Amino acid sequence: MTEGEGPDRAAAARNLMRGCGQATLATLTRPGSDGEGWPSPSLVLTGFAPDGSPLLLISGLAEHTRNLGADPRCGLLFDGTAGHADRLTGPRLSVQGEAVRDGDPALLRRFLARHPSAETYAGFGDFALWQVSVARGHMVAGFGRIHSLSVDDLRLPAADCATLAGAEADIIAHMNQDHADAILLYATRLLGKMAGDWRLTGIDPDGADLRAGQDTARLPFATRVTHGGQARAELVRLVAQARTGSSL
Repeated sequence: MTEGEGPDRAAAARNLMRGCGQATLATLTRPGSDGEGWPSPSLVLTGFAPDGSPLLLISGLAEHTRNLGADPRCGLLFDGTAGHADRLTGPRLSVQGEAVRDGDPALLRRFLARHPSAETYAGFGDFALWQVSVARGHMVAGFGRIHSLSVDDLRLPAADCATLAGAEADIIAHMNQDHADAILLYATRLLGKMAGDWRLTGIDPDGADLRAGQDTARLPFATRVTHGGQARAELVRLVAQARTGSSL
């Protein structure tokens, strides 16, 4: 991170990235095909490992997947500019890294909880989950606000994620079954979303993911949480904030 930057900016970059359900994926066109060596952009759905590493569920028949098979280097652009009258004043984050296939069923479950529609093809033989090991990032937080980010800014330490990841399923089930009213407050009071059947779909040290139908939202935490007790305290604090009428 550049001089004068702090952990808050790194957390903002991670939450921007985690809040995007899709990204532009740039791969290098594989040898022997038209445009060999040229960058090739495509649109992909994105999920995230607990540490913030991007996840892709992609078909082996797709050009971008065949390109990654030849050269794992890639870039991802996460666009957070929606809702800005001048899109160039909104935040966006580009990351560079290497993509590798990952057969971890827990990560696939996280991806499908985020993108339920992907269940229709997740079991097809040509689809597989890939994880991007991020090396660096470049964030434009607004006009003239440009920041370089390191791998340590964008990927959380494994020790900060393991305990909460183990409790994630129970936390989500408890919140969705017993505290639907709180989730609705998060969405409407804190995040400015329309009322709906909002549900938690994921939780990680940086925040929580919400969904109602096709609409999604990202609920950032004020501080990093690493276990269920801290998550509960932060979720309770956010309910109290929402009831005062404050937004994030």
